[in-house]
Amino acid sequence: MAAPQCWAEALKSSRKTLLISDGKRKIHYLFSDGKEMSEEYDLKTDELIVRRWRHRSPLGAQSPWEVEVGEPSVSRLGSQDSEFIRESRSNPVFMRKDTKTKFQWIIQNLAYQKELVSVFVEPAERSIVIKTSNKKYYKKFHIPDLDRCQLPLDSAALSFTHANNTLTIGYKKPKEILKGEQELLKELKGLRGLT
Repeated sequence: MAAPQCWAEALKSSRKTLLISDGKRKIHYLFSDGKEMSEEYDLKTDELIVRRWRHRSPLGAQSPWEVEVGEPSVSRLGSQDSEFIRESRSNPVFMRKDTKTKFQWIIQNLAYQKELVSVFVEPAERSIVIKTSNKKYYKKFHIPDLDRCQLPLDSAALSFTHANNTLTIGYKKPKEILKGEQELLKELKGLRGLT
């Protein structure tokens, strides 16, 4: 039970900057170890829209933002790489979009029937695996929120649907995560920010 408290303490002790604009509550966290986290919440529903992480390299350079929740970053238009080599628009696109009660991942452009797709928990590696029986698609990913709190993965909390070439995977949030999110949201609503 100490791990969820450690993460909650790290959030509470971080330096926070709040900005409210475009119907979103945008929060920037600066942690004591130099890591940065940026989150955006919908003002009306209080749902998390985007979470990004950035850290410093051993030599002090800033890394690019890594998207944990939300739409993946689109490469900048006009860069040299995009003129010559471009990823196919028909490739599967993996993204995380949480709801209030579930962690949720969406894989667009997954053109395989539901019967070919299997989704399961790999407890030894603390990950979720997606694979097709025809061996055309394989993806293994972690739930960083559970890793930060050192909570176990539960197969019963996992569900998935497949329709219109889109696979939607849901994982019911444990009560420890829900409680932590409610406490954090309460704290964030009490912060004064820029508008």
